Order: sequence, then structure tokens, then C-alpha cells
Amino acid sequence: AENMYFFSDLALTLNEPEERVAPTDSRLRPDQRLMERPCVDSGGWGKCRTHREKQPLPPVSPRTGKDYEGYIPLWFERKVDAVTGELICVYKGGYWEAKDKQDWSTCPDIF
Repeated sequence: AENMYFFSDLALTLNEPEERVAPTDSRLRPDQRLMERPCVDSGGWGKCRTHREKQPLPPVSPRTGKDYEGYIPLWFERKVDAVTGELICVYKGGYWEAKDKQDWSTCPDIF
């Protein structure tokens, strides 16, 4: 455990690569993979960004319930929680069906 910063087994496996996931899965980020390698001394990992990260975000408060311009989540929709009044993301379906069919045609190219 001390060799792995005292993380639990679950925490250590959360970022493990998995086959047949959406091309937008964060585990496929090139910078993520480079950071996990033992030799990150080149510094090149810090220059690797997704297409979305390269674009400046408009100054929108997450609590307003408005999505960022040009971005619409594929499998979630933003709603205001009736009890807390906070903005939440609710699964609207489609991911597991796309994964079963391996049809990722609706996914944007973000890497």
C-alpha cells in the first residue's frame, strides 16, 4: 500500500484502460496515458490537450443551468434538483446501447 500512496484497490483501478469504450472516454486522453508512465521527464505530456480544452470557455456559471455554447452532452442532461435547487446531470440513455453496438458515430472527435 505504501508503494501506491495508500490508495485503495478500487482507487488504483479506476483509471485502468477498458476495451470497447466511447472514444470520448477520459481514460483515452493522451496526456492521461503519458502522465501514468514512469518517464514523464520530457514535459511533453503537459502540451497535450483535447480539442475542447484548446477552445476558451464562455464565462457561464454552472448554477445557471445553461450549457456551454457549442457543447451538448450526449448521454446526460442538466436539470435543477427539485429538493436542493442545485444543477445536476441526469443520465438520459444511449451509452450502453452504443457500447453494445460499438456505434460511436455520435461522439465528437475531442482528442
